Amino acid sequence: MAASPRAFVLRHTRLRPVPGLEAIRLHLADEVLPLWHAVQVETDDPDAALPYWAFAWGGGLAVARHLEAHPEAVAGRRVFDLASGSGLCAIAAMRAGAAVAAGADIDAFAAAAIELNGRANGLRLAVVRRDVLDDRAPPDVDVILAGDCWYDARLAERVLPWLQRASAGGIDVLVGDPGRRYLPTDALDELAAYEVRTTTELEDLERKDARVYTIRPGGLPG
Repeated sequence: MAASPRAFVLRHTRLRPVPGLEAIRLHLADEVLPLWHAVQVETDDPDAALPYWAFAWGGGLAVARHLEAHPEAVAGRRVFDLASGSGLCAIAAMRAGAAVAAGADIDAFAAAAIELNGRANGLRLAVVRRDVLDDRAPPDVDVILAGDCWYDARLAERVLPWLQRASAGGIDVLVGDPGRRYLPTDALDELAAYEVRTTTELEDLERKDARVYTIRPGGLPG
């Protein structure tokens, strides 16, 4: 990797308000595919992950809107943002009064974006730079936020039992998603729906309904 992840994020994004959440600012890109190509060149990896960290996706937007409307869900509590990407959900949690918030992502550029975006909003976010889904036990927190975790079958298969164990252990779980193919609706209870405007052309509609769910009780895997 020729440049630092922080320098790369700054070079390829612009700090701007989030649609529908204008009090929050993120380092966002204009188009996915040119940025993805830049990531592939920078990392010398043709299979590099899409730059999820440079866009506000439907599920994260729904979670952030939900926390704005229901700050009591996180106020004074310890919050963990799974597959954090830009850090949007963690930032929304801190703005809603969370005691602490951590964003977890295995992408080095995402980790840099979480730190930069936290700072841009006057917040200090912890960053977890490893695959927490390998952990049998969930983190020692009060709330887990999981926005946009259901776009890939293999990831979905790992996320659901991990969240179910966390929920069974007494952790509140909020899932946000605009209805992607691998969303396990039979394991979730819907809490709210929000019309959101995403910042990426990879979503099939610019404006769409995204929903917030919690884990349905009694679904603990064996």
